[in-house]
Amino acid sequence: MELTTVWFIIIAFFWVGYFCLEGFDFGVGMLLPVLGGKDSEAPERRVMINTIGPIWDGNEVWLLVAGGATFAAFPEWYATLFSGFYLPLLLILVALIVRGLAFEYRAKRDDPTWRKRWDAAIFFGSVVPAFLWGVAFANIVRGVKIDADLEYVGGFWELLNPYALLGGLTTLTLFLVHGALFIGLKTDGPIRLEARRLALRIGVVAAALAVAFLAWTQVESGNTGSAVLFVLAALSLVVGLLAAARGREGWGFVGNFVAIGLAVTGLFVALFPDVMPTSLADGTSLTTTNAAATAYTLKIMTWVAVLFTPLVLMYQGWTYWVFRKRIAVHHIPQATLAAGPVKG
Repeated sequence: MELTTVWFIIIAFFWVGYFCLEGFDFGVGMLLPVLGGKDSEAPERRVMINTIGPIWDGNEVWLLVAGGATFAAFPEWYATLFSGFYLPLLLILVALIVRGLAFEYRAKRDDPTWRKRWDAAIFFGSVVPAFLWGVAFANIVRGVKIDADLEYVGGFWELLNPYALLGGLTTLTLFLVHGALFIGLKTDGPIRLEARRLALRIGVVAAALAVAFLAWTQVESGNTGSAVLFVLAALSLVVGLLAAARGREGWGFVGNFVAIGLAVTGLFVALFPDVMPTSLADGTSLTTTNAAATAYTLKIMTWVAVLFTPLVLMYQGWTYWVFRKRIAVHHIPQATLAAGPVKG
């Protein structure tokens, strides 16, 4: 197997990890005003934030690694992607920065208005990337206007086409389900039951949108491998929702986790060997060959990945293990109910 193909697979793996892990972070943030009560002082909000407090920043590392690997392994892909998708990627970056600040600064002042504003920042900082990542990936898979010089020549509004908007709604609702199942898995008491019920209600909508989006993608690509993965993703989502309906939040979360992973993998399978196809008749698609770095660069990167990726995976696995127990309102001291997330 050529190193260009190896690095396409590695980058796909990083994106799968990012969507599967950061997805429930986004879901928890979007559900904060729904399950956490209307009052920023509600103890349920502290419980929800604490479910992701020790891990949200570690989950974002997957995005940084995916972006860095793309820059090093496929510089042409990185350059065209960030020039053509500049505005949506900038909006995502700003949203992630504001969201991170909200987690850190929410508890800096004992002021309900202060916390209410940062809670709104967490909400919008979760909604924006949850939607725009779906829009971006839908456009990448379907193809955009790339000319013969490998330059993006389209406009911003062309990215907001019906297929891409459907992709954005699909990721948004899937992440909502993912977050609700994670809250049900990590909490106890009334919030656990409400999260489970909400996951089932949103799950019906998410399943319908996901089936429509993946079917449309399959019609566009005609790839047999992606078709198999899409079917398995749909089945996994249904199995996860059925498990949640029976009170098995753990299996419900696993089912949704696997569904997101299979769906994202299917998108990369449908994309290969292109990394960014063109929609122009006289344009040139970016492929794993013409967008790749030199063989020497890929060789060095491969050794670095072999040495350090297992260490990162073990450390993150250990973090999840340490913070594996459920939490509830009665676990939080009364004096700190309004504070921010507990850091590991």
